[in-house]
Amino acid sequence: METTTLTLRVPTEMKERLDKLAEATHRSKSYLAGEALRQYIDLEAWQIGEIQQALQEADANDFASDEEVDAVVKKYAG
Repeated sequence: METTTLTLRVPTEMKERLDKLAEATHRSKSYLAGEALRQYIDLEAWQIGEIQQALQEADANDFASDEEVDAVVKKYAG
């Protein structure tokens, strides 16, 4: 995998916590920071995708019927 350098500023406390985590896990700070960014970006991309899909469904008037909503309510209110 090709990599590149990213420089950013973080609060001192965050860097200190990253230093401790890197030492405790025997991982580099770069690895841990990269993993954190990857997980954050994956989650945000998934959420935005879900929101965009829901907006398309709403624009198409693709809503649950009253009967479908009642069936779900009965299932969980049981």
